[in-house]
Amino acid sequence: MQMSVGERHYKIRLADTEAARAFSALIPLTLEMADLNSNEKYVDLAVSLPKDASVPGTIKAGDVMLYGSKTLVIFYKTFNTPYSYTLIGNIENPDGLMQMLGSDDIRVDFSQH
Repeated sequence: MQMSVGERHYKIRLADTEAARAFSALIPLTLEMADLNSNEKYVDLAVSLPKDASVPGTIKAGDVMLYGSKTLVIFYKTFNTPYSYTLIGNIENPDGLMQMLGSDDIRVDFSQH
């Protein structure tokens, strides 16, 4: 799967989860994502996805997760967390992700590549 922000493209390695398969079935998809806590972009999806949440302990820059059953989250900083998420996938090369996503709302395009 691929994620595009402006002219920059990022390859996403999907996890072997029901949530990842359900998200992949929604592609192609364009989402307006808001910033939260200066470490993530998020959006509430129009549909619920299967969830199998666990506490990852450490979130890594490039993690693509599901919070609850409808909130898609892309993390652009690494940090520790007590919250539970369902793994969707990981951006293979998150270099420059923080600069690209910035602190403003952004438009993200997801495609099958």
